[in-house]
Amino acid sequence: MSYQAEYDRSMNDAEGFWREQAESLEWFNFPEQILTTDADGLGYWFSDGEMNTAYMALDHHVNNGRGDQTALIFDSPVTDTKTRYSYSELTDLVARTAGMLAALGVVKGDRVIIYMPMIPEAVIAMLAVARLGAIHSVVFGGFAPPELALRIDDATPRVILSASCGIEIRRIVEYKPLLDRAIDLASHKPQNCVIFQRPQCTASLIEGRDHDWTSLLATAHAVGCTPVLGSDPLYILYTSGTTGKPKGVLRENGGHAVALKYSMKAIYNVEVGDVFWASSDVGWVVGHSYIVYGPLLQGCTTVVYEGKPIMTPDAGALWRVCAEYGVKALFTAPTAFRAVKKEDPQALLMKQYGLSRLQTIFSAGERLDAPTETWLSDHSGKPVVDHWWQTETGWAITANLQGIEPMPIKPGSSTKPVPGFNVQILDEHGEPVPRGTQGYIALKLPLPPACLNHIWGDANRFREGYLAFLPGYYTSGDGGYIDADGYVFVMGRVDDVINVAGHRLSTGEIEEVIATHPAIAECAVIARDDEIKGQKPMGLVVLKTGVTILETDLQQQLIKLVRDNIGALTCYRDTVILARLPKTRSGKTLRKTLCQIVNGQKYTVPSTIDDTGVIPEIIEVLRSKGYSIMF
Repeated sequence: MSYQAEYDRSMNDAEGFWREQAESLEWFNFPEQILTTDADGLGYWFSDGEMNTAYMALDHHVNNGRGDQTALIFDSPVTDTKTRYSYSELTDLVARTAGMLAALGVVKGDRVIIYMPMIPEAVIAMLAVARLGAIHSVVFGGFAPPELALRIDDATPRVILSASCGIEIRRIVEYKPLLDRAIDLASHKPQNCVIFQRPQCTASLIEGRDHDWTSLLATAHAVGCTPVLGSDPLYILYTSGTTGKPKGVLRENGGHAVALKYSMKAIYNVEVGDVFWASSDVGWVVGHSYIVYGPLLQGCTTVVYEGKPIMTPDAGALWRVCAEYGVKALFTAPTAFRAVKKEDPQALLMKQYGLSRLQTIFSAGERLDAPTETWLSDHSGKPVVDHWWQTETGWAITANLQGIEPMPIKPGSSTKPVPGFNVQILDEHGEPVPRGTQGYIALKLPLPPACLNHIWGDANRFREGYLAFLPGYYTSGDGGYIDADGYVFVMGRVDDVINVAGHRLSTGEIEEVIATHPAIAECAVIARDDEIKGQKPMGLVVLKTGVTILETDLQQQLIKLVRDNIGALTCYRDTVILARLPKTRSGKTLRKTLCQIVNGQKYTVPSTIDDTGVIPEIIEVLRSKGYSIMF
């Protein structure tokens, strides 16, 4: 079937299209209600179907004779460890881990926070929670205690699962002190914490609350899969919002399983038994969708990698893993490819490995710049497919469907809408704009399966944040255009959330932290372009009257402050002291103009500015520090 025929069917007969996709999964009771919509036009998929996602991802394959097939490969260059788990072995471990949680009182609907490094136990924990019909919330191990505390208070978990440490390139990060501090800060106190002790670091346990993972698992009994409805929640995943308060994206079981199963073939062109590697972290949506659930629902072999694209040990790491395990499809962020390109510009390390089984390289998380795409394609000889999606959708909105009809690649475009997504470019009044004209990227309701239809504990925030601006549409928060051939070009965020190596971070949240420094009167955090990370936050600060401090000293203090309160993943480095910030007459800081100035782009001073003299002052300061300014 051609792409257009597949897409048109998803638009003209959505229920029939998705019913057919749902039939490829093993339900306990197949849904009769394929799609229901509410007053807002939101879609709810497979609401009355009975199922269990962990059963579909594990037990189903064992029951169908594929128990000996490798389900998961763990590769950890930082610990020199390589381990394989068959579907039978992984199912048994998940069933016993679920039994361990059940013995601690976890039942259907309870929340369990998972705060772990990239080890098999993190994947096992997610699947074990799903097996019980409970709701997991994975928090990336790099988050600082205040951020973890916010998520503890919002999700109110019965149990927290963690590990004694994570391992970076040259250092060990102790998780337990961070966890203890977060629980101290949080109002909600979990009943139990279970700690997986790693040999690189042994954590001290608090009697009565903390438990040793290995000891509990040794006496745990395997439990079966708890049936849930398609509309029951599978997980909460927090993403940054413009207010600084994290948003708990809620994912339902039914639509999630159907969409991910469909995407594995339609987008990534992988079949049962193929090796699929999403080089990400389970703390992000890519890890949820394409390290854990998608590959296992499809019956693939998934790779869990504890390392970096460079320095573990070198810039050939990605290609070594692909060659060693026969990876068919590789998926990682542009940041990783830029880092590899920077370290190995001639791709000499790539040429050391046989990549004959690697068919396609996929990229997402931020825009894949044309030079990196060309470099990667020229040296690998593989098609490089950029696709666009969000934490909120859980899978790709636009992509080049390798399993349906591969299309010509246009640099800078994530190709065309995926079946199910009605992508429109609208102006601020909700009216369509002509082809080639930039506007707001909006998705006409109802959204396809797997997309969010609720923010955990805050229905009003969901409506106000995603539905109110353009009634009848989901507002993506991104701007872009569709060209004459129907290709979608995503140009970037239209709000003040910045994208650091594929991780969305709120500038407002960073500003709140910086503003706590005793020397600072006010500040603005903007996105500075970075050839490796895509973007990095940059702080423009105004000191309090009478305060003097060396800019270098302030910079180091703010680096530590942001790291301690949000985490090192912010990559906050640059601070510039200004006499004042440019503002409108109503007091709004002109962040967009500042961003254009520091990135050497053309800019226009808005007519609403309070004092036009402030812009030349800022330009003079920035030029004195080596910034290139364009008039």
